[in-house]
Amino acid sequence: MQRLYDFLRRHPAWVDGFWAVVLFGISVIGGASMEEARGTELPALVVPVMLLLSVVVALRRRMPERMLVLGVAVGAGQLVTDVAPLPADFALLVIVYTVAAVGARWASRLALTAGLCAAPLAQVRWPDEGTSAAGNIAIMIFQTVPFALAWVLGDSIRTRRAYFAQLEERAARLEKEREAQAKVAVAAERARIARELHDVVAHNVSVMVVQADGAAYVLDAAPDQAKKALETISSTGRQALAEMRRLLGVLRTGEHQEAGEYVPQPDVQQIEDLVEQCRESGLPVDFRVEGTPRALPSGVELTAYRIVQEALTNTRKHGGPNAGASVRLVYFDDGLGLLVEDDGKGAPHELYEEGGFDGQGHGLIGMRERVGMVGGTLDAGPRPGGGFRISVLLPLKPAH
Repeated sequence: MQRLYDFLRRHPAWVDGFWAVVLFGISVIGGASMEEARGTELPALVVPVMLLLSVVVALRRRMPERMLVLGVAVGAGQLVTDVAPLPADFALLVIVYTVAAVGARWASRLALTAGLCAAPLAQVRWPDEGTSAAGNIAIMIFQTVPFALAWVLGDSIRTRRAYFAQLEERAARLEKEREAQAKVAVAAERARIARELHDVVAHNVSVMVVQADGAAYVLDAAPDQAKKALETISSTGRQALAEMRRLLGVLRTGEHQEAGEYVPQPDVQQIEDLVEQCRESGLPVDFRVEGTPRALPSGVELTAYRIVQEALTNTRKHGGPNAGASVRLVYFDDGLGLLVEDDGKGAPHELYEEGGFDGQGHGLIGMRERVGMVGGTLDAGPRPGGGFRISVLLPLKPAH
């Protein structure tokens, strides 16, 4: 049945054609019955009237306004040529509903006027013999009601369709705006990351220059010191190259910095200072370090610092009163783990996704961009008992 229903919905013209044939057949049978009951032949125009009214039903969806005009013209022709009402006149009721639902406004008004006038004119033209004036008026009203109901139903369908169309358009517009905002947030965050990585690379290059100058100065007098300086240059250069690889593909904005502005970015050692600042601002934070601390790539340290900074900022702003947080920094053999949790009421997950936070970051959009730049993974979501949890794993080796 569902397949049949879907087929009928895809071919509405076939459905209308089928009902037009049915209506014509019923009209022919009804006309023959009327002819036999009266004992006289029906006017010669009866068959053309049946055909035209059947055409109205068959083409009502393709050409609603034209079929309305045709239906009104056929009805007027029946009044003029004395062709009494037939079962085919049901097409007038159908076209009134159709035009009210999908036709132009002028056609809808014409359909309402013609529908309200059809029954009174027919009752005046062919009154029931032996029925009082009050009876004819009652019949007139009774026959007018279906036309009024058909128009009201069609107009309500039009209003409902317009409402749903407006909702769909609004939803599509909001979706586009959301995608545009997300792209803007990603672009802004990437530009900020590019600037920060640029500072890291500039710092490494400065170190290499200083070490190279020192090695050249002591090359003859102290070969061991020169060798150590060269080793430092080698390791620093590899680290700088790794940061440059991550930088490729990130579109920077047009800001330019002066040479004196190139300074090292925050690292994991400064996370403790960040936690202390949060405590001084009134947010209780439990900070723990597990594993053996050791030197990390500059990009990893910067990412870890910014993730903790963003998470604690969000907790302070959106965790609600009496919220607390915990920060765990775990050193693995091949990576650095971060776990930031809070027990506040938290913000809706959609707010994190859409970058609804103020401050330097853009919610989870910015965090994911940062973690992705160093080849790490991020898992975030509400905690079972309330609050929010952010878990990050940052590899110590750059992804290839």
